[in-house]
Amino acid sequence: MLSAFRARSRTQRAFLCLVGAALVVLVVLEGLNAPYLPVAAATAASGVLCLAALAAPERLLAQQVALATAASCSLSAAEALLHHRPENTPGMVELCAVLLLITRAVRRYPASKAVAYAAGPAIAAAMLALRLASGRDQQFLVALVVVVAVPFMVVLGVCLRLYDTLRAREREAIQQAQRLEHARELHDFVAHHVTAIVAQTKAARFTASAGHVQSPEDLDRMLAEIERAGSAAMGSMRAMVSDLRDSAVPAARHPSGDLSVLRDLTQDFSVLGPPAALTLDPRLTERRLSPETTTTVHRVVQESLTNVRKHATGADRVEVRVTVQPDSRDRLEVSVTDDGRGGTPAARGKADGSGYGLVGLAERVEAIGGQLTAGPQSPRGWRVQAVLPLGAASPSSS
Repeated sequence: MLSAFRARSRTQRAFLCLVGAALVVLVVLEGLNAPYLPVAAATAASGVLCLAALAAPERLLAQQVALATAASCSLSAAEALLHHRPENTPGMVELCAVLLLITRAVRRYPASKAVAYAAGPAIAAAMLALRLASGRDQQFLVALVVVVAVPFMVVLGVCLRLYDTLRAREREAIQQAQRLEHARELHDFVAHHVTAIVAQTKAARFTASAGHVQSPEDLDRMLAEIERAGSAAMGSMRAMVSDLRDSAVPAARHPSGDLSVLRDLTQDFSVLGPPAALTLDPRLTERRLSPETTTTVHRVVQESLTNVRKHATGADRVEVRVTVQPDSRDRLEVSVTDDGRGGTPAARGKADGSGYGLVGLAERVEAIGGQLTAGPQSPRGWRVQAVLPLGAASPSSS
């Protein structure tokens, strides 16, 4: 409770302090309504204890509730023996406080503990009627508390408990979605660059094991490509870590609102793999797509090229096509096709045996209302195709 109070802004803390002070003043004023000074002091003390129990932290709630209800019930029993009692109020602030203790117990604790923690405040609320002078007023207040107030506070506690449960489930769903998003980002970026490092290293080892002597220029070129891919992987990791540390800072890893980054992606792939030809619909270069669509297109092409490098043995060509669907002007079609061997669902459906690549890609595509298909081609090769909504787009002004 104290940590929650400190977490609030200064304005909110000041407001809560003013409310608390006002309630204490009301308790004291209600105590002054008693005919005897000791009774007035006891009434004020009992009311303050009930307010303190209402604001007590969870670990001290049981003790505070027991102390407050014991004081309230004892005072009510003692006032019932007096000849002169208040005519108009038994302590309405104290009554509201003990009723709210019922709601808090039902909201915070399981059924068995809630009954135990709520029973005391319920009895204390009913006994407050004994402090009134008029027997008719006593009967009316007892009936009002038992028939209306206590059931209402129980129902209110149940409703708040259900609300807390729904909020907790919503937070869990958001956290799970964030974890999946981070897993996809980690795979999309790091796996792509690390795969390039592995492919280049394998090529160097194969050349060395075959007995071919490489020239210093060839070695320097291979090492330069490995260094470039490693630097790109580190850059992606730094961008992702920066995004995790401060969500308010735009992540540098997200592509811009156009598809020009695909040319760099295919050119970089062609350096270490088979030539990759890019076909980009001119209609798409004249309009600025939504960031979600652009990012998803980039991920589809990137993941597909990574799988080509891993699994497409003997591939001679790779074709990347990004076009507007002929039969639907509001749908975008992305396809990556190769003519390599190893185009089986078992081989292409897994990335290093984990299978997260295409699974994460399908989740990303479906998240924005698209559809992903992947499968072998005849007579050989593999094709990944994604159909995405174009979304809101406007002509480029630059």
